[in-house]
Amino acid sequence: FKRMSGYGIFSQYYDSLMDNVDYKKRAEYFRTLLMRYGVKDGAEIVDLGCGTGKLTSELAEMGYDMTGVDISPDMLCEARNNASDKSLDILLLCQSMDELDLYGTVDAAISTFDSINHLESAESVKETFKKVGLFMNPGGIFIFDINTLYKHRNILGNNSFVYDTDDVFCVWQNFINDDDSVDISLDFFERGENDMYMRTCESFKERAYDIDMIKKWLCDAEFEIAEITDDLSGNPPTEETQRLLIIAKYCGKKEQNG
Repeated sequence: FKRMSGYGIFSQYYDSLMDNVDYKKRAEYFRTLLMRYGVKDGAEIVDLGCGTGKLTSELAEMGYDMTGVDISPDMLCEARNNASDKSLDILLLCQSMDELDLYGTVDAAISTFDSINHLESAESVKETFKKVGLFMNPGGIFIFDINTLYKHRNILGNNSFVYDTDDVFCVWQNFINDDDSVDISLDFFERGENDMYMRTCESFKERAYDIDMIKKWLCDAEFEIAEITDDLSGNPPTEETQRLLIIAKYCGKKEQNG
């Protein structure tokens, strides 16, 4: 039995556990949004909390100049493998989102699958928005999703989920706190020698943020809200929306050299 904190073992099985996600469809939807807001094909885009880089690679295949950022070296190793499998040249940086430090500016930023919820404090979220603005070209677009308070309270809550794949048996347990953050514990059971199983436990936390605060923090970072929808539906959110998709336009001005 091994106990870990972070995304080490999780990175090995993340793609297997996310097998139901249609990354190509999501990438195509994002491309539609980017085009709608003037981000052209071939633009430079940073994927914050890129994880194993499946979505990053899909967008790179569409011709975007992609950079993937993640705090987990293990996730980035998987992202490198996924990119190599498709012969894609993607810059991968091991950084926390609130300490983002790019080599230049970008035309757009994306952050998906609740990555913002993994930032455990309001200060970290505010600093992340400021960092994105710092490296964003004027008029650039920031597209990200967040789990809602409804999802934390009513779907994740104190519930448990079981995933049985060809690679691993996983027990996912959630424990909700008074501030609506959720402590997540993952138990992985891997088949070893002589049909013995090795159990590994990883843990992390997700925090839900009030949408009015998200709007304020974006405004403070010189972003203007363009759209807020119920994930990829394009429809307005409802009281039972589990994931919000937020599109914000950077309205700040960069100083010109010379």
